[in-house]
Amino acid sequence: MNGDFWLTATPPTPNGDLHVGHLAGPYVAVDVLRRFLVADGEQVLMTTGMDDHQSYVQVRGRLTDRTAVQVADSYGDRIETAWNTAGIGFDRVIRPRTSPGYTTFVQSFFKDLYDQGAIVPRTRPLPYCRTCDKWAYEAYVVGSCPHCGQRSNGNACEPCGRPNDCADLGDPRCVVCGSETVLRDQTRLYLPLAPHTGRLSRYWANTPMPPHLRALCEAMLADGLPEIAVSHPADWGVPVTVPGFTDQRIYVWFEMGPGYLWQADPAKGRPEHGPVQFFGFDNGYFHAVLFPALFMAWGVDEALPRSFVVNEFYRLDGEKFSTSRQHAVWALDALGEHGSDTLRFHVLRDRPNGRQTSLNPGDLDRTARHLDDVWNGWLRRLVAAVQRECESVVPQDEPGGVGWERFRARLERTVTELREAYSPEGFDPRRAADLLDEVVRCALDFSHVHEHEPDPAARRRAIAGQLAAASALSAWAAPALPLGAARLADLLGVEPARRVDAAVLAAPRPGTKVAEPDGPVFGEAPHGP
Repeated sequence: MNGDFWLTATPPTPNGDLHVGHLAGPYVAVDVLRRFLVADGEQVLMTTGMDDHQSYVQVRGRLTDRTAVQVADSYGDRIETAWNTAGIGFDRVIRPRTSPGYTTFVQSFFKDLYDQGAIVPRTRPLPYCRTCDKWAYEAYVVGSCPHCGQRSNGNACEPCGRPNDCADLGDPRCVVCGSETVLRDQTRLYLPLAPHTGRLSRYWANTPMPPHLRALCEAMLADGLPEIAVSHPADWGVPVTVPGFTDQRIYVWFEMGPGYLWQADPAKGRPEHGPVQFFGFDNGYFHAVLFPALFMAWGVDEALPRSFVVNEFYRLDGEKFSTSRQHAVWALDALGEHGSDTLRFHVLRDRPNGRQTSLNPGDLDRTARHLDDVWNGWLRRLVAAVQRECESVVPQDEPGGVGWERFRARLERTVTELREAYSPEGFDPRRAADLLDEVVRCALDFSHVHEHEPDPAARRRAIAGQLAAASALSAWAAPALPLGAARLADLLGVEPARRVDAAVLAAPRPGTKVAEPDGPVFGEAPHGP
């Protein structure tokens, strides 16, 4: 794999459109880090895929009279369109059903672990729906979690993040028809996690992760690491090639482990460095426990993630976003109405980092108005001042004016904090968005202070100072708001996407024409009153 940094974002399930909750979680955030690192001169590979073989895809098809293939392909295409529209630039997006060699690689990985004894057969109860005449696992079954008691599907609980074995759900029912299920013995293949306890414990101790995820790992460790079913009696997914189990399919979350390796290097499946992984807490057990155990068992410790960037749930009007329940604001709709700058700025400022947050009615409209009133408002004032005082070109005067030195020092302190908020070690895009807003507010204040300056030369020096701040903003905002930052760079005649540092805090070359924007620089025109 080429690149000093490998960034991954958990593959979405193509059982519906991408919604704003997804963007507020891993996807905008991973793109922010990518853009910051690239501007810093780092080699970066950013990858993801589609979770085509999730049972949720097949369930969505059964509930809407479509095939699983139709569901996966149509929503997969729309998800990629939403990423592109939001300015999220993955280097590789693996589509499992159509990626040449993918299925063979996953099957080989699975068979290798079986041959070395890491995967073993077990006969255990599994819910069965007599009405549908179908085994009920994962998306097909719902009940109460054996760990936290909340409503949970099979195999894993979203609220607490713990795995289950489907048969241990309380009051299990079939999702398709609503009938009570019965338990029947079924022989499947299992991955015992206990043999990896020591290595996992050492790995967790040396890997940065948020406290909530660490608490999950420690709770599972205290209870004794379980055995995880890695095959299911099903007809959707990657077929098992182990003799005696060829009528089963590989558990899709097992599949995702070698799937990550395939993202990194489709030719051989072995990355040079472990990734920085972005995902929601509900997927925490898979990323922090299951996948590392798989990599350890397969002998690719270099694939172990170097750190985890984890978000909590982003809610909609107080309730969890849900594709299956259609409780969502769809990303393509929001992007079509508000544009990528507004949506990216909002989900970064409201990112559920360490706590759950909520999108409420009117929030995106308010963010659009804020960008237009404050950010674009300052830039409109600045362009008008350059036209009025400097004949629409950057003045020869050095930046100055009353309070300029304090303003510059404040901006220099701010960019130091901004670099930390953008960096892999201190990554906090919510803080980054607030710091960018502070830059603009300070610049707007500086503009107002000099509105009544009687000395033309002093007014020009203040304008040069604001142009320096605007030039810096075009670089500093580029990881978060790439479209507006590029517009601003073009307006000022400076290079786009420069390094985020104090060196870019300088006015454009004197004599450079400052163009008049033909619309909003950041965001789209706001809607509503």
